[in-house]
Parts: sequence; C-alpha cells; structure tokens
Amino acid sequence: MGDPLNVALRLALYLDLMLLFGLAVFGLYSFRGKERVSGAVLHFGWILPGTAAIGMLLSVAAFMIITSNMSGASDWDELRPHLEMMLYETEIGYSWVTRMISLAVVIFVASQSKRWPTGSLWVATLAGSIALSTLAWTGHGAMDEGTKRFWHFAADILHLLSAGGWIGALAAFGLMLRIKGANPEQLVRVLSRALKGFETAGGFIVGTIIITGVANYLFIVGPTVIELVTSTYGILLLMKVLLFAGMIGLAALNRFYLSPSLERSLKAGDYSLAATALRKSVMLESTCAVVIVFLVAWLGTLSPSIEMAQG
Repeated sequence: MGDPLNVALRLALYLDLMLLFGLAVFGLYSFRGKERVSGAVLHFGWILPGTAAIGMLLSVAAFMIITSNMSGASDWDELRPHLEMMLYETEIGYSWVTRMISLAVVIFVASQSKRWPTGSLWVATLAGSIALSTLAWTGHGAMDEGTKRFWHFAADILHLLSAGGWIGALAAFGLMLRIKGANPEQLVRVLSRALKGFETAGGFIVGTIIITGVANYLFIVGPTVIELVTSTYGILLLMKVLLFAGMIGLAALNRFYLSPSLERSLKAGDYSLAATALRKSVMLESTCAVVIVFLVAWLGTLSPSIEMAQG
C-alpha cells in the first residue's frame, strides 16, 4: 500500500478541499436570496471556515510528509533545510503557498456570510476551486513535460473540481436532512428544488468526470488494458470505476424516483417518507464517494508504468 500515513493524509486532504469547494458552489446554484445567509439553511459561517482551517492543518502535515519522503530526513534539524528548498524552489512549494493563501481567503470571506451572503459564497467558491486545483501538482501530471503536461494538468483539475462538486452536494443534502426543528414543509421544499437544481449540475459533473477520467487514464497508462489488469494500480482503478458506476445508478434513482417523490410529498403534506428515502440514498452514495476518494489517494502514490515494467 506504500506509505499508509501518506495515503491517509491524501485522503483527508482530498475530502476536505472537495467539501470546501463543493459546499460553496452548492450554495450558489441551489439556494436563493436569504437562503444563502449562514444559518438560514446551512451554517456557511462556520462550515466553510472550519473546513478551510482543517485544510490548512492537513496541508502542513502533508507537505512535511512529502518532503520527508523525498529527502529521507529523519529529524527536524535535518528536515528544515529541505522544507525551505521545497517551499521556495519547487512547483509543489509554490502550489502549497497558493493553497494556503486561498484557504485563508475562504476563512475571511465566509466569516462575512451574514452580511454578504452571495458575495462571500462566490469568493469562497473561487478560492476553494484554486485550493482544490493545487492538488494536481502532487499527482501524476507533475511528471509530464511540455504540451502533455498542460493538458494532463487541465484534465486533473477539471476532474478534481467535478468530483468536489458532487461530494459537496452529497454533504449538503446530508446536512440539510439532519436539520432539527426546521419547518418540515419548508425543508422539503428547499430539498426538492435543490435536487432539481442538481439534476443539471449533476449531468455536467458526470460528463466531465467521465471525459477527464478517460483522458487521465490515457495520459498515465496509455491506450492499453491487458498489461494493467494484473497490477495493483489496475485493480484499484477497476474498483473505482465500478463504484463510480454505482454512484451514477444512485443518482439516476434520485433523478427519476426520489425527486418526483419529494414533489408529491409536498402536495400530499406527508414529508417524512420521501425525506427518509433520500437520506438512505445520500448515505449510500456518500459511502461510495469516500471509498472512491480513498482509492484516488492510494492510486496517486503508485506508478503504473513501473508495475507494468516489472510484470
């Protein structure tokens, strides 16, 4: 499995930054007017700054682990000059600084959510997208050169942003379904509209993930399958694809069954049944998403070309 600590930190950081971007952009396309004010539906005023602060802590830990692994340093005195070199002289360091600045911006603007709800979400979405995009510099695209490097980075970034949009939406639905003491009619009404809004966004997200996923496969592995299927990388990638297909199936269930069910519950005045079904679907889809991100974190530490050569 490589370095378990490195994989664990990558998993936590990926999930954190995806949630940050995904929740912010969800607030823009799903909520209207005063619904975007922190506390009206979701507590953006503490969710976004809290997620950004955790992202900063995880980024510090991940940066130290990467530097330690690359340098072989075993104590602080030996590690410090390598940290300075990585920070000031490498693209990983530049991307790390960019991420930290972006997360600091999120913390500031999200604290102004009640006074500036729409504007703060726009800035948090932009800064969150930049922070999430910096993860591409610790992926396979960083090994490429020239034109291939540019297009690989572009595919990586679009893949990350699309995945973040999906995971953030799942988290938002999960948080909304856990709201206590809310007016059930109003909550189901907002949920129903948010689900319909996500239908359009979801179609774009799935299409982008598929296109960029295929592009990334070609960039990393090339137009081959047989040599990969017996490798650890290939097995993990197949698991990721199968889980993603399962998520598409659940999303289709939401689109063609749960969303109409919520609309019918509004007319009938029975809000519990549809909300319960949606809660179960979101939990299952979220579990698949977390496992997929774990696989992505693991895949990022492997080299398929080396495994294929050894095979």
